[in-house]
Amino acid sequence: MIRGMTTPPPRRPPAGAAVLREDVTEAIRAAVFEELAAVGFARMSIEGIARRAGVGKTAVYRRWKSKLSLVLDLLTAFAAQGLPAPATGSLYGDVRALLEVAAHALRHPVASQVIPDLLVEAARHPEIADAIKAALLDSQQGVAAVVVREAVARGELPVDADADRALDLIIGPLYWRLVVVRTPLPQGYLDDLATAAVAALKS
Repeated sequence: MIRGMTTPPPRRPPAGAAVLREDVTEAIRAAVFEELAAVGFARMSIEGIARRAGVGKTAVYRRWKSKLSLVLDLLTAFAAQGLPAPATGSLYGDVRALLEVAAHALRHPVASQVIPDLLVEAARHPEIADAIKAALLDSQQGVAAVVVREAVARGELPVDADADRALDLIIGPLYWRLVVVRTPLPQGYLDDLATAAVAALKS
């Protein structure tokens, strides 16, 4: 060691350098949905997401490399949550419960803007198409399969009842009304739709 010089103390890594705060992550995720609803996927930017979340762009890029990877991660997480299959004890009760949950989700102001926009982007991005299929279709097919299986076990449906057809009959008209046509549901609509879907499944 040269006289007059001392060995500098070892440098400490910046506090929190390897820790991603969960509250920041959740704020970014919430901002993504709000930004999607406000401007759509095409115009959405990391800068806009960071500004809406109240964080710097670096906080976003430390978690996701692009807006596409961010949206895909959110869709994958949504798909992993899944929806519990209703267990009301009757086919009509299960169908009616599914319609209630679906109607609540589709009428949400953010979902009503985000879902149609992402379906358009799915035509341009195969990754988004796959993620939407997993988030919206595969999970719903699983629930429909449980509803059909239980109805078959109770003798309410024939053994060859098709779960995919059941999902089309239950959710299809509701999606058309709330997302495509965008008209409010009249009083008793879900009850009538449940009755019609059950009758169609039994035919």
